[in-house]
Amino acid sequence: MLWAAGIAFFVRAFWVRRADNPNTDFTDSTDIHGFYLFKKIHVQSVRAIRIPKWFVVFTAILLIAAFFRFHRLDAIPAEPFSDHAEKILDVYDITQGETHIFFPRNTGREAIQFYWTVLVAAIFQTGLSFQSLKIGTALLGFFTLPFIYLLGKEIATRRAGLLAMLFAGIVYWPNVISRVGLRFPLYPLFVAPTFFFLLRGIRTRNRNDFILSGMFLGIGLHGYTPFRIVYLLVLLTFLFYVLHSLRNTQYAIRNLILLSITALIIFLPLLRYAISHPNEFLNRTTSRVIVEQPVPIFFSNLGNGLLMFNVNDGNIFVNSVVHRPALDVVTGALFLLGLILLITRRRFLDLWLVTAIVTLILPSVLSLAYPDENPALNRAAGALVPVFVLVGMTLDGLLTALGSGLNRNGQRLIAAGFVVILFAASAIQNFDLVFRQYNEQVQRVIWRTSEMGAVIAEFGQPESIWIVPYADWVDTRLPGVWAGIPNRDFAMRREDLASTLQLPVPKLFIFKASPLSADFDDTETLAELQRLYPRGELTLHESNPWWQSFWVYFVPAE
Repeated sequence: MLWAAGIAFFVRAFWVRRADNPNTDFTDSTDIHGFYLFKKIHVQSVRAIRIPKWFVVFTAILLIAAFFRFHRLDAIPAEPFSDHAEKILDVYDITQGETHIFFPRNTGREAIQFYWTVLVAAIFQTGLSFQSLKIGTALLGFFTLPFIYLLGKEIATRRAGLLAMLFAGIVYWPNVISRVGLRFPLYPLFVAPTFFFLLRGIRTRNRNDFILSGMFLGIGLHGYTPFRIVYLLVLLTFLFYVLHSLRNTQYAIRNLILLSITALIIFLPLLRYAISHPNEFLNRTTSRVIVEQPVPIFFSNLGNGLLMFNVNDGNIFVNSVVHRPALDVVTGALFLLGLILLITRRRFLDLWLVTAIVTLILPSVLSLAYPDENPALNRAAGALVPVFVLVGMTLDGLLTALGSGLNRNGQRLIAAGFVVILFAASAIQNFDLVFRQYNEQVQRVIWRTSEMGAVIAEFGQPESIWIVPYADWVDTRLPGVWAGIPNRDFAMRREDLASTLQLPVPKLFIFKASPLSADFDDTETLAELQRLYPRGELTLHESNPWWQSFWVYFVPAE
């Protein structure tokens, strides 16, 4: 409460009211507010309300994006993996009163997603489940879209912003990282407003925008580790602005300090933890950055990272369709064309967009100790914000060129037809990428722990069920998540099975099976169970595909 009060008093102390400074440009300082309160709706009379066409288009785009984000969210992806087990345990800790600022489990994680998941589970009544994680991150990805529109509008035009939001809403890259139930969408979620307010503050010279930018920067540092690179881009933005307009050096430095202090105050609890536990706080970064020969690996990684958009998005199967471009054919072509135009024009905002793309992929590029992890769509997710702004700008420019020389109606017809064709082509490809290719890929790789959870729930006595772990097999905590027991690891090592003899029957044991080849069965566990419980009943739980099957060994009551 003291921390929140400190933030409120600080913001109030530096916030500029219109009456305090009538010379400040306030023309669009409440744009965000206007989105949600229909500020732009003009009421001509009680009976006549005129809704602007751009707002109708904006709403239609959000509905389209909502379909791509939430369609079949319960089934794609269908199964969690070990990272989700760690996440559920962290959320469970909160429900037990362990309200951490930084969660040290599994090399450490910032806090926002866990508290957000508690709220989502309470609102949607989904409990501590995989579905709660997915709903939470899908919403975070969805909330990013209006800020992408605002940034596109700030850098270029309203139409460019709408087009940027449209393609960001349907393309597979932001869709997949939003669906997977991990912290990934928190990176672009806070990148977009941080730089929307920063760039608008530079244009309007409104101090309030720098405060808001600092607030989103500070909140973002509590979200996802790769976001830490964003402050570097903030510094580069001010540097480019100073070099572009040498007369405004003092103004830029003053507002950089204000932005930084605002972010620092919000970051303070996590900073206190970082000072007290530097190894835990920096572990995820240092474990990937520290190598003997960093320079050649860095430039090799940088080259692979830049090829991510149009050539190869890497081999991380849980958040990408491996070894294909991060962008589809339409957005990939628009991105390349726009990049060429930016490099040739070399204006301040053009330079910023190129720099932003390169800077925001650095968390992926800096995986020097594990170069096979680069490119990674999750660690480069912040770059999708400037990438889709550039896509929107390019298409906006093409539409303007195509409509030149025509009357207004002709321009609209050409623009609408061109956008519909490109949108349809992009939507069809991206729908297939997410709902067929990504789904089939995940189904082939991730174990069916949901089926084990169903067996546990049906048996009804979880204290008398054990799963015998096997190398490169299921995470024995996940079946409990499906069965509504998020804090239980059902693992029982083969050598410890004898300890279950003293416990009452009935009992159930689950262990690895390979129906088509006994060479991959856990035959040692079967022999031990038959020795300990000769009256036990062995059943094969058949799955599709076959290699997902498992053995169930039931020990009946006497």
